[in-house]
Amino acid sequence: MKSLAAFSKGTSIKSEPAANPTTAFWVVVDKEVTDHIRSWRLILLLALLALTFFGALYVSLSNIRSIVSNAQDPDNTFLYLKLLTSTDGTMPPFHVFLNFLGPLLGIALGFDAINSEQNNGTLIRLMAQPVYRDNLILAKFVSALILVGTLFFTLVLLMIGAGLCITGVLIEPVEVLRIFTFTVLAVVYVGFWLSLSILFSIAFKQTATSALAAIGVWLFFTVFYQIVVNLVMAAFIPRHTIHTEADVVGYNEMMLNVLRLAPSQLFSDATTTLLMPSVRSLGPMTMEQMAGAIPSPLPFMESLMVVWPQLSGLLAATFLCFAYSYYLFMRREIRS
Repeated sequence: MKSLAAFSKGTSIKSEPAANPTTAFWVVVDKEVTDHIRSWRLILLLALLALTFFGALYVSLSNIRSIVSNAQDPDNTFLYLKLLTSTDGTMPPFHVFLNFLGPLLGIALGFDAINSEQNNGTLIRLMAQPVYRDNLILAKFVSALILVGTLFFTLVLLMIGAGLCITGVLIEPVEVLRIFTFTVLAVVYVGFWLSLSILFSIAFKQTATSALAAIGVWLFFTVFYQIVVNLVMAAFIPRHTIHTEADVVGYNEMMLNVLRLAPSQLFSDATTTLLMPSVRSLGPMTMEQMAGAIPSPLPFMESLMVVWPQLSGLLAATFLCFAYSYYLFMRREIRS
């Protein structure tokens, strides 16, 4: 009645200011980052990643003198790249470990992003606040990427600092570009598995089901995918039908193209090219193409052009998974 009286007298009524969507988004991001930092699950995975990183770094530093003194290696002048790729056979280099452990980090950060909130009854309370749905799911994704990016860039900076203190050799600008591009690529690779696990957390109500589904996809691409591809290719293109050099090159190109449907293969190809500048091609090459080629490192931009399809593929897969997660979450009934 008071508002009607004020309206009849022609006076204005001041309403409460609406919540700023940007402010609400960063509040949710801060809340998610805090929850991740306090979880033992993330602490254990971070400790495992840090342990493998420092183990691989110790092996590389122990053998760095013999590695850089190899005159037949065209990459022997890139000391800091050798810290990430060299090994003495006792344990794989760090980028190989990351290809295996990165998906586990992404899955652990996202497999219960939505369904745990709904099962605990906190999703309805959160949506009762001035927070949009798209801000919530975007904050889940961004907060996890912030943690992953902070971890990887911290490890890389520690590696550069350890190399400076132990060897006393200054890092070249091209090495900085390659190492930080590798770090961005690693964040994108983990981001794909994060978006996939968030998708499963929306599609399945139980957290155990979403975790098993994400781990099952990871195991399929890690263990069984190459076996399935070999069996299918052997059934459709028997080896006794391959006679000429052109047939061999065509068969290998087809095999590589099918294998590159796996995110782990895309990540492996891209990291190999970025961290080993002498790699000039990711596919089979004929003797005519190799004739007259001098083994020398490629410039950074040319290496980036070689791996651009792999990087684009990982980005596209990440965006597709997150877009479908966004679509499902925006149409989902959260009150049930």
